[in-house]
Amino acid sequence: MRPFVALPAGVHRILFGAVVTLSLSLSGCASMHDPQRIAPLATTPERAAAVDPFEPFNRQVLRFNLFVDDLILRPAARVYDRLVPELVQRAVENVLGNLHDPWIAANGLLQGKPAQAASDLGRFVFNSTLGFFGVVDLASEIGLPKHREDFGQTLATWGIPAGPYLMLPGLGPSSVRDTLAFGVDYSGSLKNHVDSSQARALMSGLDVLQSRARALPAQPFLEQALDRYLLIRDSHLQRRRSQIYDGDPPDTP
Repeated sequence: MRPFVALPAGVHRILFGAVVTLSLSLSGCASMHDPQRIAPLATTPERAAAVDPFEPFNRQVLRFNLFVDDLILRPAARVYDRLVPELVQRAVENVLGNLHDPWIAANGLLQGKPAQAASDLGRFVFNSTLGFFGVVDLASEIGLPKHREDFGQTLATWGIPAGPYLMLPGLGPSSVRDTLAFGVDYSGSLKNHVDSSQARALMSGLDVLQSRARALPAQPFLEQALDRYLLIRDSHLQRRRSQIYDGDPPDTP
């Protein structure tokens, strides 16, 4: 019988290569001194023009995304939020997050954070066993906090510039670097390697619904914005800089 969850075909190679590339990740940190290349902000018209050279195209993509959101995603998220108890929603969020923790650990290691990587791997083991496959986040209760690391952040740590800002159809704000990293992140998450295609589809749908339901409280702020595009773009850029610099971004001149 094939196992319910199969390890991603490329993850073991990435983890093996982590030891070799760790020195590269540490040396790449030297390039982090240029935050406007690694995690740019659009704080002036000149910087905005450099960060977002595809603004006309990106605005059209945002219009499409908002249309799909108004037509499908937001109504579905409201029904989900109204019908599914908060306790069940949290359990869904915990299970999906637990399946992503090994990849978060791998990225932590690739970024030169071995202690954090060990903590994230410990979270997965602890929650997958005593936490009933991640339904209950017991790891946080014993001092193993949830981290958010992805391959885009890893590339940033290695000194890879973000490139132009992009608004992706159906996916939202990103950059050239993070768009290229998206496929690696997709392959790295265990939830995308569950043996059953029906289970994968169910988890993907729940992931989208859960994420959209969590964002519902921010809807009034989005609707009141004078320019939704600028609000979404600048909020994303600031959040991304904070993620890349582990919550302690450099001051913006």
